[in-house]
Formats: sequence, C-alpha cells, structure tokens
Amino acid sequence: MNIIDKNFKRLVSEIKSLNEKELYYRIRKNFDKIPDETKISCMNFFNQFLYWGKLDIENNNYEEIELKQKALFNHIEDFNWLYNHLSDYRSKGLLYSILNNWYSYDFVSTSKSKEYLFDDYFDLDLLKCKDEVIVDLGAYVGDTIISYIKNYGEESYKKIYCYEITPSNFDILKENLKNYKNIEFRQKGIGNKLEKLKLVTNEHPSANTLEKNESGDITMTTLDIDIKEEITLIKADIEGFEQKAIEGAKNHIINDHPKLLISVYHNNEDLWKIPKMIYELCPNYKFYLRFTASPIYPTEITLIAI
Repeated sequence: MNIIDKNFKRLVSEIKSLNEKELYYRIRKNFDKIPDETKISCMNFFNQFLYWGKLDIENNNYEEIELKQKALFNHIEDFNWLYNHLSDYRSKGLLYSILNNWYSYDFVSTSKSKEYLFDDYFDLDLLKCKDEVIVDLGAYVGDTIISYIKNYGEESYKKIYCYEITPSNFDILKENLKNYKNIEFRQKGIGNKLEKLKLVTNEHPSANTLEKNESGDITMTTLDIDIKEEITLIKADIEGFEQKAIEGAKNHIINDHPKLLISVYHNNEDLWKIPKMIYELCPNYKFYLRFTASPIYPTEITLIAI
C-alpha cells in the first residue's frame, strides 16, 4: 500500500471511529490550535460567501464546523467511494488533503496539492481538445473562454455557448469576447427545469446566485431543452446549481459523453455527489480532481470527468 492510500485509509478509519459529538469536538480542538489571524481570515471568508455556514467566534456560532462534521460523519463512505473511483494519485492525494483540512486544519497537504502548472480547468495532460462544441455555464466576463483559447487555440472549437445571469457581467462578457468567432451569448440560467428565479447579488460579482421568488426575473432552462446539437465539453461554475445543471443535461451526458469540468466546492456535498450523479448516468467516465485556490480552506476545486 503506497503512502497516499495509507494516509487516506488511516483518515477514514479515524473518522469512522468517532461518534458525532466526538468528531465535532475533535474538529473544534484542531481549529482552536490555529493562529488567531488565520481564524479571523477563515471567519471573514466563510461569512462573505455563506456556502459552508457561518463562523462567528465572538457569538459562539460554529455552524461551518457543525456542517463540516455532519458531512464527514454522514458521508465518509461516499468520500471513500470517490477515492476509489479517482483515476490518478494526484486526485487521490488532493481528496485526502481536502478531508484532512476539514478534519485537522492541515495546510501542508493542501499546499502540496495545489495546481501551479496549468490554468483552472485546463490540465493539458488530461484534456485534449479539438473541434469542440463548448458550453460555459457561469461564463462571468469571459475569463474561462479566453483561457481556453490561450491554451488550445482558436482552431480548437467549432462553437461556444456562454451562459451568464448577471446583466453587468453579461455586457462585459460580450465585449471581452466580441472579436472571437462562433460564440453565442445566452442571458439565462441553467438548471433542471423551466422556471423564473430571482438574482441574489454578492459583493463579489462572480458569486451572484439565484433563489425562488414570485418576482423572479431570471429565465431558467435546461441544456437538454436549450441546445439540440451535440455538446463535447461542458464547464460549470454556477454557485451551487451544478447538480441541477447535470440533471438537466442528462440526455447530453448519456448520448454525447461530453468532457465535464465541474466546480464541486460550493457546499460540502458536491465533492462526492456530483461524481456519483455522473457515474449513474454513464459509468464509463474517468474522474480527476484539481484545485487552485488557498491552502487554508480549499476552494476552486474542479472535477474533470472524461
């Protein structure tokens, strides 16, 4: 057994040996050991985005730790399933470092697992691109498409569909990509059904999201409804709507087998749930994980399914 397998097996075994209260207090104890400035940094980060629960030390609100404990306690076998379905040890080591960060605030492993060589999404060793029909969900201001063209060239795609829900982002998106060929811009959201939702803004415009509201002004649809031609590559970073987008693209996934580049960090569930959803639709996919953000709390985690 190699060291990565050994470390992951040890971590799973240790977590499974604890009851819910023991696991919570073990994580709290590890959190209490980190420097105060790191605690404050974590608190500010979690409370800005609210994907993972609140953290307010002064008011004894440790919701973020409670939710993390529940994810580890209730789904350690799901994380174990994911580990066994990852296709390289870079991915397996990253999964270990993420879970060990949640459990013991280990920043060393996450630092080693961070991607430094390739741009977000575009691991050139894994992703071979030619004549692609690309769907960019959460196109923001065009940064992903510009990165794609930089990495693979303008000749590497036939058509690109860019979906973006925020009006100000949408205008910048069109301006930034106006000189590139065969790009279609669609100001609507992608989920699992036709509906209207309301835009909820964040101080960081890349983190705007959606909620149910009678005055909803954002049109939602599905990829199976909205695009009829074959899709060869889907990138999705849509602030927690990734599971719904996959549900609404199941026919494309089953029939077209597109390369999938999916953000799996907007909650504590997507990391294991999204690979399982894809596997249930098409068990022939191979799974990889990469991440590019802070080692203090790993975000910008991408599932690459090929």
